[in-house]
Amino acid sequence: MPRALALGPLEKILSSIPTDKDRTGDSLEGDVSASSTQVSARFLDRMFQHPAVEVLRYRDFRLLWFGHVFGSMAFWMDQVTRGWLIYELTNSTVQLGMIRGVQAIPILFLSPIAGSVADRYSRRMQILITQLADGVMFAVLALLIITGAIEPWHVYATAFGMAVVQTFHHPARAAIIADVVPRTHLTNAIGLGSMVFNVARSLGPALAGVLITVSGTGGAYAAQAFFFLLATFWTWQLSGAEPGAAQSRAHASQHASLGRSIIEGWRFSWQNETVRSALLITMLAALFIVPFTALLPVFARDILRVGASGQGLLLTAMGVGALGSAVMITGFGDRMPRGKIMLGGVALYGLGVAAFAISPWFHLSMFLMIVIGLANVCSHALVQTVLQTYSPPEFRGRTIALFHMSQVVMTVGSMVIGSLAALFGAQWSVALMGTVGALAMLGIHFALPRVWHIR
Repeated sequence: MPRALALGPLEKILSSIPTDKDRTGDSLEGDVSASSTQVSARFLDRMFQHPAVEVLRYRDFRLLWFGHVFGSMAFWMDQVTRGWLIYELTNSTVQLGMIRGVQAIPILFLSPIAGSVADRYSRRMQILITQLADGVMFAVLALLIITGAIEPWHVYATAFGMAVVQTFHHPARAAIIADVVPRTHLTNAIGLGSMVFNVARSLGPALAGVLITVSGTGGAYAAQAFFFLLATFWTWQLSGAEPGAAQSRAHASQHASLGRSIIEGWRFSWQNETVRSALLITMLAALFIVPFTALLPVFARDILRVGASGQGLLLTAMGVGALGSAVMITGFGDRMPRGKIMLGGVALYGLGVAAFAISPWFHLSMFLMIVIGLANVCSHALVQTVLQTYSPPEFRGRTIALFHMSQVVMTVGSMVIGSLAALFGAQWSVALMGTVGALAMLGIHFALPRVWHIR
């Protein structure tokens, strides 16, 4: 079970405030200070009773959440800074694509190992090590840039290293959430995490752009290293032995082979119908629907004729929808019918993408991108909730690792949609794949009717 409430009961704070009988000789300043403390405590108590943020009363989750704030900012800043740096060094658009391609390799080969490690050892320590490694790599890049010693191979090496580190970070961080909050607050907790991630997706690139303008890529990477230092500071304060870790270690001690542990995780994910269904929904969406973003430059420049600024507005609209979805999930929490929203959300996602493909008007496309962002995050966050709810602690890391392998499937889908676009045009290929993705959800509904009733 999760540890006691972090802020609570706040009555302890209130009871520590002196009463009239206790402060016979207190000064006026003491009265004012006590009154202010009392008002602040009551305000915090009321605020953390709101369903949207009630889960922040749990100390360990709050520490994880603060770490996630800074880690997400650094992650999204890197999406801009790394591309800018490699283009600055090489003036090659080909290498802009290659720098992203090398990051898919560790996800493909290391995700099963990362999930098994998260189930066998301390998830807290795994998060700490990965955050420290990220911070060190960013600091090294900043130093190389500032001293003028930076070379393209440094950018590729750290990109690969970052991908390796993130591959081990994601399953540990996602799995530990269910360890530090009760099951009834899990959807709320994941929703808050999704909200932070999407806010960082909007603010991080903007901050990186400002820092690059003011102090160059070296200054941007120095800031990113500092953010990971802050993330590590918050994570370090987590409880030394997270709930469920003892069970995980006991389970691991029975299996000397890491390979066997991986296979057992795959077997569990396949045999558990709910987990299998949630993973299937994610993989089909990653294959048929999500890859449409690879062709956004084509729509912005050649179809809607709004240029790079218009593409930025389209992505912003998608981010607005994603943020709205995260807020909704955070507010409603476990009251949401997960199965219905998983299937319906991905189906709406596919139909929204198909409609976007044939839209001839920019303003309509903007509206559709809001719908797409709403449906994408809504279904994505709920899939994570289902996986963590229906996976026992000793298997949770491995199921989350399989969930993150959807990024590899998305890479395959991007290659497919790019090939179809070369043959039939961007609009037809996006409309076709979006429709197929929506129909796939209908197929799951009829083939696996229990999915509709997942709570």
